[in-house]
Amino acid sequence: MGTAYDHDSPPLLEDLKVTIHNSSMIFPSKETEKKSMFLSNIDKVLTFDVETVHFFGSNNDFPPHVVTEMLKNALEDALVVYDFLGGRLKVHPETQRLEMDCTPEGAGFVVASSQYKLDQIGDLDYPNTAFAQLVHKNKNFLKEGDDPLCVAQITSFKCGGFAIGISTSHTTFDGLSFKTFLDNVASIAAKKPLAVTPCHDRHLLAARSPPRVTFPHPEMLKLNDLPKSNIFEASTEELHFKVFKLTTNDITKLKEEARNSVGGDKTTRITGFNAITAHIWRCKALSCDDDRNPNRSSTILYAVDIRSRLEPPLPKSYTGNAVLTAYATATCREVEEWPFMRLVEAVREGATRMTNEYARSIIDWGEMNKGFPNGEVLVSSWWRLGFEEVEFPWGKPKYCCPVVYHRKDIILLFPPVDGGDGVSIIVALPPKDMNKFHALFNKFLGV
Repeated sequence: MGTAYDHDSPPLLEDLKVTIHNSSMIFPSKETEKKSMFLSNIDKVLTFDVETVHFFGSNNDFPPHVVTEMLKNALEDALVVYDFLGGRLKVHPETQRLEMDCTPEGAGFVVASSQYKLDQIGDLDYPNTAFAQLVHKNKNFLKEGDDPLCVAQITSFKCGGFAIGISTSHTTFDGLSFKTFLDNVASIAAKKPLAVTPCHDRHLLAARSPPRVTFPHPEMLKLNDLPKSNIFEASTEELHFKVFKLTTNDITKLKEEARNSVGGDKTTRITGFNAITAHIWRCKALSCDDDRNPNRSSTILYAVDIRSRLEPPLPKSYTGNAVLTAYATATCREVEEWPFMRLVEAVREGATRMTNEYARSIIDWGEMNKGFPNGEVLVSSWWRLGFEEVEFPWGKPKYCCPVVYHRKDIILLFPPVDGGDGVSIIVALPPKDMNKFHALFNKFLGV
């Protein structure tokens, strides 16, 4: 059955006792062309950094000092293939549009060590804020005012295991293209050909001329209309973190609940993602302690890859951000009273809505407006991106995770640390809301 870590779990290490031994810039191994790179309207609003940690067990053939040198050399070669990654963001003086200045100013590289063994730092899939010590911040790296687009940190543990922490500007990659980047770094490190030849042409997602907004886009809000608290802002209130785990049996049970509810159909194909997202939606909408108004509108947001939805399709190797935000909306009363199948259908319809014309309309909206997606909660799925399947010369990661943020409106889906077919759901909420969310999560599962 679905389970969650309770508050009486062993206390997490708040300090991993990390010592930084060396911080430096690394540069492309070959000369690269100096140029400016166009950023799409999806890219240019994602100006925050994404921080991920990739944990590896000890390998006698590849001790940390050997991996450090191999990783550094591989990244220097990768900066030739991904020439923009050694550049910097800049605003074009005439158009005032954000773009990448592809000059070989370099990426950051940090070598560090922890006083702990890997098995002493706790459950890797629990959202420990101390993991931030395993990733170096991009901002003001080495010198004031210099913000590399990529900084990699390798931290060795006493057992011979190590963590590779990578911080990249979200303007550089989405989840799928970052996975491709990791595959290519692994291939380069193994002295093999690139796993995938990346496509860097971001004009493929340029707005139409003239732009044509052909849908109302209630999921988008202009900057001036954004509420003070939105999904991209860090929360200042106290938050509790929990990991809710669904087994394959739990996911099957959710699908069966939908098929057996009013309006359901035994033959209807229901994806695991849609069932899980609908389950999260009802728990989140009905757990809000601030507003018990049953007529309050609840909107759930979730990412949809548009590569295959465009006409013609984008190359699978497209490097930039090719993900847009789908949505489903209902009142809290409807979320509570609707048959589960109707919630699942609402989630499915949000993804189905993302046609070529709808996606192009959102991109054109971004040409005419400055704004962001806005909703009650954003489900960000890292569940099947496959980071843990990347085969480096020193092996596959034991686990990969993001550094957790102090944000209550973003819920993360991850593969379980044991590599099974279930899913881990990382939730951060104020204590009262978390208690309700936990109770509803179990209630709806029949626990």
